[in-house]
Amino acid sequence: MAQSKQNPNYKVVAENRRARFDYAIEDDVECGIMLEGSEVKSLRVGGSNIAESYAAVEEGELWLVNSYIAPYDRAKTFRHEERRRRKLLVSRKELSRLWNATQRKGMTLVPLVMYFNHKGLAKIKIGIGKGKKLHDKRETQARRDWGRQKARLLKDNR
Repeated sequence: MAQSKQNPNYKVVAENRRARFDYAIEDDVECGIMLEGSEVKSLRVGGSNIAESYAAVEEGELWLVNSYIAPYDRAKTFRHEERRRRKLLVSRKELSRLWNATQRKGMTLVPLVMYFNHKGLAKIKIGIGKGKKLHDKRETQARRDWGRQKARLLKDNR
């Protein structure tokens, strides 16, 4: 049986599968996230979405904007806001690299995957990408379809 594609050292909580289709990702960076207690518990249970979110450098800090973390059912008094801005933790060197990347025309910071690493810390992988045009998306889709078709042909000829 084939091995799993996932790394056994971390648990994926949310994945932005559409990002690699809509953006040409040049590079990615692993960031920590500042979360409240109920947010961490909610992430461990599941129920988060980063598909509509983006990252931005504002006032010398990196922020994750418009990400959704479901409210934790068992939290009584200190419920978190579902779509609040969350601060991302990166080194100054990485922050300056990300800021310089966003200053180039058409470049944006896209969250790719949110996960817990082997130490149990919540992390997010941010991609530096440029938006694809419609013809680029068609080309990507055609390449993907050809790969599937080729695999089917090779499998049938065995």
